[in-house]
Amino acid sequence: MMAALATALVLTSPAFSHGGTIPKRYTCDGANISPALRWTAPPRGTASLSLTVFDPDAPNGGFLHWQIARLPATTRSLPAGSRLGGPNGSGRTGYTGTCPPSGTHHYRFQLRARSRSGRVLATAVLVGRYGRS
Repeated sequence: MMAALATALVLTSPAFSHGGTIPKRYTCDGANISPALRWTAPPRGTASLSLTVFDPDAPNGGFLHWQIARLPATTRSLPAGSRLGGPNGSGRTGYTGTCPPSGTHHYRFQLRARSRSGRVLATAVLVGRYGRS
């Protein structure tokens, strides 16, 4: 009997590659809008998806740039400039662009597939970099 293969959840952006530089348009130095995101189908049993964008390099333990909870499991993308989201680290709602005070920071886009009980079934991570002098 063969074991079932786990479904990998993959998160990508047409704006930048994993480990690549986030274009200025999506930062506080540009239009300050969210980049478009796409992902593969989540595993069976997924009831909802959640997304966070976090800067672990920011002072005081990091900075939350974006959070979206309870996306429908059938969702496969978000357009550039999406207005979805809850409160972020700046006290505003929705996306707030990458904006390091100096140097280059790494921004962790993390998508989680959750069951009805809230258990995480799969996680996908996309890391982008942005720097300022």
